Amino acid sequence: MAKLKYDGVIEAVRYRPEGKVDWVRVYLRRGPTFSDHVLLQRQSLIDLLKQGKLFVTGKRVIYHANTFEVSDPVRVMEKNGKSYLVSSGNATDQDSLPGVPQI
Repeated sequence: MAKLKYDGVIEAVRYRPEGKVDWVRVYLRRGPTFSDHVLLQRQSLIDLLKQGKLFVTGKRVIYHANTFEVSDPVRVMEKNGKSYLVSSGNATDQDSLPGVPQI
């Protein structure tokens, strides 16, 4: 079995009215398997990303336990002293996780 290259899969996002991520629903890797979905606040996700953890956007394949359809990696972009969560290559002035369902 090939080793997975990511530490978490972001399945859904909740934005604040000003456009920042409030929280994300994510599956976290726990050794060879993944947790049930958990909610991570924006700052917790940024801290994990800055520690070198790799998160991707995607969704769990139904009835296939640890199988996910993944797409873009999520990263923290620093601009003008502020941190932004982005999953696409476009420079932006707000958090941007396109393709992730909003709750």
